[in-house]
Amino acid sequence: MLLNFGNEILLAARLLLGGAFVFAGLRNVQNATFLTQLMTTRGVPQARLMLWLGIVLQIVAGVLVISGVWTAAAALCLVLFLIVATPMFHNFWGHQGPERA
Repeated sequence: MLLNFGNEILLAARLLLGGAFVFAGLRNVQNATFLTQLMTTRGVPQARLMLWLGIVLQIVAGVLVISGVWTAAAALCLVLFLIVATPMFHNFWGHQGPERA
């Protein structure tokens, strides 16, 4: 007898991926003051507004991925978010020595 775990695996993947973004968004709410200052020093215009738009996007798109509603659109929004946010917050090329690793 062959067991089909496709749906369960897909649900687990959605929970893990979407959950990571929901968790990150909620963590960013707790660190909003620090992140706003960081974004301001990095030259982000309207840093507070941009931060809150990013937080809402992370949480809403994460919930959509988990629930399986508009999954492709939500995932695309998260990919676009990462394309913008990753170089802004993880600029390893700007560090020297051990910090660069």
